[in-house]
Amino acid sequence: MMKTIPVQEAVGTVLCHDLTRIVPGEFKGRAFKKGHVIQPEDIPVLLTIGKEHLYVLSLENGQLHEDEAALRIAHAVAGPGISFSEISEGRINLIAERGLLTVNVEALAAINSIEEVVLATMHTGQFVPQARPVAGTRVVPLVIDEEKILRVEEICAAHYPVVQVKPVQSLRVGVVTTGSEILHGRIKDKFGPVLRKKFAGFGSEVIGQKMVGDDPETTRDAILSFVDEGAEMVVVTGGMSVDPDDQTPASIRATGAEVITYGSPTFPGVMFLLSYLGDVPVLGLPGCVMYYRASIFDIVMPRLLAGERLTRKDIVALGHGGFCANCDPCRHPICPFGKPG
Repeated sequence: MMKTIPVQEAVGTVLCHDLTRIVPGEFKGRAFKKGHVIQPEDIPVLLTIGKEHLYVLSLENGQLHEDEAALRIAHAVAGPGISFSEISEGRINLIAERGLLTVNVEALAAINSIEEVVLATMHTGQFVPQARPVAGTRVVPLVIDEEKILRVEEICAAHYPVVQVKPVQSLRVGVVTTGSEILHGRIKDKFGPVLRKKFAGFGSEVIGQKMVGDDPETTRDAILSFVDEGAEMVVVTGGMSVDPDDQTPASIRATGAEVITYGSPTFPGVMFLLSYLGDVPVLGLPGCVMYYRASIFDIVMPRLLAGERLTRKDIVALGHGGFCANCDPCRHPICPFGKPG
C-alpha cells in the first residue's frame, strides 16, 4: 500500500522515490534511493534535508522487498563455487570461482516461468578461468508476493544446485604423436607445444610425448605405456583423417578402449575421437586443434577435467552451436561456439 506518512512513522517502510540532498556549494546528489527501507538512523538525516513526510510503501504480511527477494533467490539457486555481489538496485550477481560453470537449464526455465522473477545466466558447460560474474537475479516489482519466492525455493530444492562451478582437476597427460614425417624429422612437430600451453592453461601437465610414426601397433603400445606410467589422460595427435595412412582410430580401438564417438558435429573439430580405457580418457585430436584458438578440444576439455564422463548424447548435443563463426578477434569462450541452446 502506497501512502504519505510523517517521517517519524516511516521506519520499516519502503521509499517510493529518490530523495536529493543539497549542500550549497558542496554537494548535490541522491541521499536515498527508491526502494530503500527506512531505518531509525535515517530519521535525523531526512529531517535535516527538509523531509517531514514521505511517500512510502508499507509491506504487508506475505510481501517481500525486492532486495530480500533477490537475496533469497540467489541463496536458493547457488551451489558450490558461487559467491554473491552486493545488492544494487534490487539486483544481485552470482560470482563464479575458477572452474566449469554448470547450469541446470530445465530448472532455470522453471524459475523464469514464475511471473515477476528473473534469473539470467551465462551458458552452461564453459570454463571460467578466473572469478567473474556468471549470473544475475532480481524481481521486477519493488515488492513481490512471498509465495512466488517460495515457489523458486521449492524448484531449487528439487533441482539443487541450479548454478554451480565444478573444480577442474590437475591431470597428468600423455601425448602420442603419429606421423612418419615427424618421427624422421622431415617436418617439425607443432602439436606438442600447443597442447602443453593449452593443458597448462587448465592447470594440467603433459608428462611426456612419444613420437610413433604411422605404425598402428606402435601407437597402441605408446598409449598403453602412458597408462601404465600413471597418465590420467592420453591424447593422440595426427592420423585422424580418412587417408589410408591415418590409423589413429584403429590404434585407439586396439587398446581395448570403449569408443564413445568418432566424429563430432563441430566445425572445427569434426574428426575427433573420444574413448575411455577404464577411467582414462583417450582422445584422438584432429589437426584443427593445432591451428584454431577454439575447437572441439576447448569445448570438451573443461568438462573432462571437471570429472564428467561424456556420452555420445553429449557430443550429439554440440551440433546446435557447433559451427564456429570465426570472429575476428576470437572471444571464446564468451561466444556461442559449442554451447547447445
